[in-house]
Amino acid sequence: MELVFDGHNDVLLRLWRTMKAGGDPIAEYIGGVTNGHIDSPRARAGGLAGGFCAIYIPSGDLILKEPDASGHYDTPLAAPLVLEPSLEIALEKTAIALRLGRAGAWRICRSTADIRQAIADGVFASVLHMEGCEPIDADLDNLEVFYAAGLRSLGPVWSRNNIFGHGVPFSYPKSPDAGPGLTEAGFELVRACNRMGILVDLAHITERGFWDVAKITDQPLVASHSNAHALTPVARNLTDRQLDAIRETKGIVGLNYAVTMLRPDARDSADTPISDMVRHVDYLVERMGIEHVALGSDFDGATIPAAIGDAGGTQNLVAALRGAGYGDDDLKKICRENWLRILASAWRE
Repeated sequence: MELVFDGHNDVLLRLWRTMKAGGDPIAEYIGGVTNGHIDSPRARAGGLAGGFCAIYIPSGDLILKEPDASGHYDTPLAAPLVLEPSLEIALEKTAIALRLGRAGAWRICRSTADIRQAIADGVFASVLHMEGCEPIDADLDNLEVFYAAGLRSLGPVWSRNNIFGHGVPFSYPKSPDAGPGLTEAGFELVRACNRMGILVDLAHITERGFWDVAKITDQPLVASHSNAHALTPVARNLTDRQLDAIRETKGIVGLNYAVTMLRPDARDSADTPISDMVRHVDYLVERMGIEHVALGSDFDGATIPAAIGDAGGTQNLVAALRGAGYGDDDLKKICRENWLRILASAWRE
């Protein structure tokens, strides 16, 4: 079994919703459930050894548009959120993550040594990530608090605008050049992340925002869960020029399992073959090189191919990549070592 360290999941969102409905999120994660994608039993069964666990503030007003007669759709950006109650929700999700750590269900990792030790111990290696920085104030005081709690990665925006920058919509076909980039507060956020050793993730930002970050960051460029725009031209995917820049900075792209970002027609259908996933990996490897490609599933945050199903099906993708000609060294890089190299660089280890 080739163990996987994954670039993105939304399990904290699912567990938070369980808590809000009166359930026990810790028991759900440890004991396992039939809904969603990740829990402890399914992660172990699929060799999902760890990953970035997102602190994401949901947008209740966002409704994905249905495709028109041509198969096209254009979903408007979600409305901006304010600091409150975003901060309260982020703290509740962080508390769930800390409680899972105390229960021994996973280990919050602050270094690559922590990740390797957790994997060696058979404990899920969780890295706290903030997907959209609505819980962070313009003075960045809250960033210090979340860093102390274990936050080591963030995306300035989700697919909505905030005080730090502008996000891309869920639209097809559409260029990622869909609006302005970073604000002045966004530039200060990136500089602070560089000083503190927090990974900056470009997965949901506009193309102009991508280039704004590229101009000032001293980290490798990273898109934790994105695919190739040349194959699936949704706004969330990356153009060849962006892929080239990621390669030049020795950065990384994590393959997103979301079917809308894999299929040529970008439809939201689980009836999507694993060959579409392999096709994107092949393209990314050919364009950037094997050292710059990883996995970023978006488990618990998107519709994924039925042939994967959930975390328990992780090895189905590994087997498909092996069948496509990727050898043991290649798979080790794609499945975990490329992420660990990037984190060691961003975290100043």
